Amino acid sequence: MSFLNAVVRPVAEGSGQFEPPSIGEFFPEVVLFAGTPIELNRIMLIRILVMTILLVLFSLWSSAFKRATATEQYVPTRFQMFGEIALNFVRKSIAHEQLGEKDGDRFLPLLTTIFFIVLGMNITGIVPGLNIAGTSVIGLPLLLALAAYVTFIYAGIKKHGMGFFKSSLFPTGVPAAFYILVTPIELLSTFILRPVTLALRLMMNMIAGHLLLVLCFSATQYFFFNADGFFKAMGLGTFTFGFVFTLFEMLVAFLQAYVFTLLTTVYIQLALADEH
Repeated sequence: MSFLNAVVRPVAEGSGQFEPPSIGEFFPEVVLFAGTPIELNRIMLIRILVMTILLVLFSLWSSAFKRATATEQYVPTRFQMFGEIALNFVRKSIAHEQLGEKDGDRFLPLLTTIFFIVLGMNITGIVPGLNIAGTSVIGLPLLLALAAYVTFIYAGIKKHGMGFFKSSLFPTGVPAAFYILVTPIELLSTFILRPVTLALRLMMNMIAGHLLLVLCFSATQYFFFNADGFFKAMGLGTFTFGFVFTLFEMLVAFLQAYVFTLLTTVYIQLALADEH
């Protein structure tokens, strides 16, 4: 039962009462540097851990790629091949697919960073002992959405100058009288809702997944250790559902990283489009 103990919120000692998950899960107590501007709670420590792992991982991949280009007889290991596959997925399936090779390579560092940060932070939601996603609190999703927002505006201005804003807010082919309706809608959808929806979509998916997992495994612990008679058998059902949903959360973690990166790429592509 170590897996259960690592994933669930414990039942109150001696109470025998089932404790459902709450929003308090996402506001853990400060564990380091309390009362300072850099105070850290469990979620912040998880984010630091993921960033450290990503930095080490990419350093190892980078060293391997440099050795591979330095000799013709170098044989890559499975680890190095996995890194090449992962990086090429972002490069070819997202960046080049939407932006073409030239612009895709131009914005590839940002897109790769976004994809692996989101994926790494999402995966922690199903890792025993961590069991909460680093993207389940608004700060990080908002920061990533801001990076996407600044980038697509920069891309538009770089390509079209200040005319980017004019063509975005006053699209060609629309009768002048309709700009009263069209311009506020374009302003809202293009320059306000894009970063908001990027951040909220990611965060809310991670919150929902965490709450469902906690609910399943908390119920499992309750049924196994506190319920009587026939009700103990219900723990098998909640455990099975929790296990299946854990596998589903692995897929969601990847899909959310893919969707966030893909939408960022699409926004950049729209900013670069010739009609601007």
